[in-house]
Amino acid sequence: PAPHLLAWLTILTELVGGLAVLLGALVPLVSVPMAVVLLVAVLTVHLPYGFSSIKLLSVVSGRAQFGPPGYELDLLYLACLAALVLGGSGPISIDHYLGRRWRRRS
Repeated sequence: PAPHLLAWLTILTELVGGLAVLLGALVPLVSVPMAVVLLVAVLTVHLPYGFSSIKLLSVVSGRAQFGPPGYELDLLYLACLAALVLGGSGPISIDHYLGRRWRRRS
């Protein structure tokens, strides 16, 4: 696909997935494309810069100059997604509410 199409798909995945995670709606489903985006970011952008999320390059005129971020934060976000999928969204999530309604009907 064209690069601009992939950029738009990434933006859409992050917006829709982020909103779904915030609301606790369909978290196992939206976590898959979000994890794919994070893995692609690690492998194509952040891997050459190493693990550290903050690299102090220099201090010029009292201001810190930072380098590009490593893949540490991407791994943290992947761990958070895994925790939400394995542990559930919580008692005030849409998934919990829908699951409770579904169990009453059965």
